[in-house]
Amino acid sequence: MTLSITSERVPALHVARRDDPVHLDLGPAVLSKVSVGEQDNGAYVLTCRATGAQLLVDAADDSGSVLALLAAAATAAGSGAARPVAVVTTHGHWDHHRALPEVLSATRAPSLVGRADADDLPVPADRLLDHGDVVEVGELRVDVVELRGHTPGSVALVLPGTSGVPALAITGDSLFPGGVGNTWQDPARFASLLDDVESRLFDVLRDDTVVAPGHGDGTTLGAERGSLPLWRERGW
Repeated sequence: MTLSITSERVPALHVARRDDPVHLDLGPAVLSKVSVGEQDNGAYVLTCRATGAQLLVDAADDSGSVLALLAAAATAAGSGAARPVAVVTTHGHWDHHRALPEVLSATRAPSLVGRADADDLPVPADRLLDHGDVVEVGELRVDVVELRGHTPGSVALVLPGTSGVPALAITGDSLFPGGVGNTWQDPARFASLLDDVESRLFDVLRDDTVVAPGHGDGTTLGAERGSLPLWRERGW
């Protein structure tokens, strides 16, 4: 199923385990998602329409489903065969990289991860990501945004918006509908994460920015913005 921004006020990006992928039309790009694993992990593929280049985000589980997602995403973008140019892991927690070794072996794509989380991956990374880095995916330029707190090296991937097309933020476990990621009741980690989420996402991106989290359905920054004071007050 392909969702259109013009017909979806808040693209929920809803997909259940064993469902067919969902695709979101972002003009020069297509975002494709499938749910894998018992924790409803989102595996995402961002495909450049102009070149067919693909960025896979979080090979979380079930390598067969993840590899099938690459092929389905290529078809949805009208680009023919799958062509992954990189695999990014948003953070080092085990449930986000269980299929990474098999996917890397099958695709021969380089593995990218936030610098501080690199040692938590099951295979060595080919590139360590820092805040402000850019990942090129064909003609797309994807910004790396560190969101420190859920893990020290958590990163979000932001595709800037264009005229008439909202930005996209793939946020891993750092931002969800209803709050930021788990910081295990550690006030310092919570403050770090919420400060980064506010200053690096909410303060610089428009309300129509699509948020694609590491588990469950998506949201937009506008749908969550009014709850920021509540999140800070409650501490989670």
